[in-house]
Amino acid sequence: MSAPQLRAPGQAGPPAPPPRATGARIRALVAELFPEPAEPGTRLGGGKYSAFIVLQVLVVALGALVMLVRIGGRPAWESVYAEDPGLYLPQALAQPWHLLQSYGGYLQLVPRVIAQIAALAPIRSAAAIFAAGGALVASGCALFTYHASAGQVSSRWARALLALSVVLLPVAQLEIADNGVNAIWYLLVALFWAALWRPRTRSGASVAAVVAFAAAASTSLALIFAPLLVARVIIVPRRIREHAATIGWALGSLLQVVIILSSHRSRLRPHDPVNAVRYYAHDVLLPAIGWHLSWHLRDIAGPTGASVIAGGILAAVLIAVLVTQPRRTQVFVVTAVLISLVVAGLCAVLAWGGPGLLTNVAVEHGARYSTVPILALDAAVIVAVDNYARRWWPRPKAVIAVAALVAVLGAGWVTDFRYPVRRFAGPASDWVLTADAWLRYCQHDPAGRITVTFPNWWGKGTLANSFSCASVHR
Repeated sequence: MSAPQLRAPGQAGPPAPPPRATGARIRALVAELFPEPAEPGTRLGGGKYSAFIVLQVLVVALGALVMLVRIGGRPAWESVYAEDPGLYLPQALAQPWHLLQSYGGYLQLVPRVIAQIAALAPIRSAAAIFAAGGALVASGCALFTYHASAGQVSSRWARALLALSVVLLPVAQLEIADNGVNAIWYLLVALFWAALWRPRTRSGASVAAVVAFAAAASTSLALIFAPLLVARVIIVPRRIREHAATIGWALGSLLQVVIILSSHRSRLRPHDPVNAVRYYAHDVLLPAIGWHLSWHLRDIAGPTGASVIAGGILAAVLIAVLVTQPRRTQVFVVTAVLISLVVAGLCAVLAWGGPGLLTNVAVEHGARYSTVPILALDAAVIVAVDNYARRWWPRPKAVIAVAALVAVLGAGWVTDFRYPVRRFAGPASDWVLTADAWLRYCQHDPAGRITVTFPNWWGKGTLANSFSCASVHR
């Protein structure tokens, strides 16, 4: 027994350590969002590094192929979607490499880069380039999610599920799959993980910076992640490698804000705030279990009843997580749910057209707004089950949790892997017809000009873009 432990009977022991200040407790709590990966960073040299890069490229290519075959009916590489042919391509043909143009009051850098590539290629291949560009962005974001989630998810199988949840998102075909304009939603998912990731290598930090910049320069919704990135600056050691994503996001956000202020156009047209509740219940919670499965549940219990069932099951799971899991998992789950609620709420109140929009098993206007909310909920559950398995494997309760997770996710992924949809396609759903019409006109009048009009969804009238036949490549 040491001297400090010796005391006379009745004598008080050493004073208890003073309670931690509230600020310190909050700081320690927030720090749980930014853990270092359990696996040490490995520096690969020579042939091993080259093999690693080749493997990453092959994985992204495979993921893109999976994305391309998910749309049933007319192949994705033969059709075009919304602003891609109606706005971005005509503007790229009229003003090559003018990438910093605003639309709807903000900048969409990545969709415009894809459109510029399409404008430089033979015009009949434009649809294939838009589809491949969107598919590659989605697949790349999925692979990034696998690597960037290493701090929160140590099990490779669980990180693989996170990546698959991006590629196999049940509602993807409705609006966001295989096009340029909606690649921004995949970038937002990648930004969420970039904000939490603490890469061990310079190459990882560089990729995180590029992803964060691309997301912030492609959608104003990236500004939502400001509190998360500010918290990162406060908590994480101030080394450039640790804050590469923050720097990339800050530069992209600065560019985005400049474009927003110079556009003199506001998207802030508040709708009924009840829309946020309706949208989250019917278009986030319900499709999270699977798009077609949600319609079977609607047939049984009606839209409201089905939403209550899906929401009740998810709430029970999340409450169980908060009661049984350690603090790090609790903090992540709360953060993911908040991100889900905030993104869905803002989109529903400021952009969604309301419950009167056409919705059936083949079409859902506004499905793109559910991308981040659904994948954030998936991430919360996957992280929780990963922690559960690591703590109690191979106990029966851990095996049951993993089996239930795989079964629920797999059911939606299998039933929604491929199905035909009806998407607004701008000038023409069959791109070859439009491209051939342009080529015939230009053959008849090589010095002529083509004007493409597109509905001004965020203003009045229509938008018209005119380009010369000389800019149309055969």
